[in-house]
Amino acid sequence: MRLTMHQATVSPCVRALTALSDILHKAENHAASRKVDPAVLLGTRLYPDMLPLSMQIVIAGDIARGGAARLAGAEVPVFEAGKATFAELLDGVQRSIGYLGSLKPEQFEGAEDRTVTWQTRSSTKDHAGHALPAPSCGCRTSTFT
Repeated sequence: MRLTMHQATVSPCVRALTALSDILHKAENHAASRKVDPAVLLGTRLYPDMLPLSMQIVIAGDIARGGAARLAGAEVPVFEAGKATFAELLDGVQRSIGYLGSLKPEQFEGAEDRTVTWQTRSSTKDHAGHALPAPSCGCRTSTFT
C-alpha cells in the first residue's frame, strides 16, 4: 500500500495536536489544583530566548494548518491571534484539528509534484515537490539506507 501525502501530513498533525490538547488539559488541571495563575504557566519559557508556551501552541496550530493547506492546494486559514487562556488555546487547537479533518485525500493528489509557495516576513519562498531544501544552518544532512 502506498503512503499518500494526506496520510503523511494530516494524520501526524492531528495526532500531535491531540497530544498537545491533552497536555494543555493536564496543565490547566495542575494550575487549578496548585492554585497557580494560569498566565504564569502559559507565559513560561524553557529557555530565555524562546517564545512563551502560549505562543508555541499557536505556532504549532499555524504550522499544521498552513502546511496541510498548502499541500492540499487550499487557502491557508488564518485564526485570530492573542490567545491568552487555556480555554482560548484549547479552542484554537480543536479548530486546527477540525480544519485538518476537513481536508480530503483527493485534495492532496499530485502534491508531491506541486511547487508550494509561501510568504515569510521578508520574502517569498518556493519549494518544489520531491526536492529537499538545502539546510540553511550550514549543517550537513545524512542519508539513511
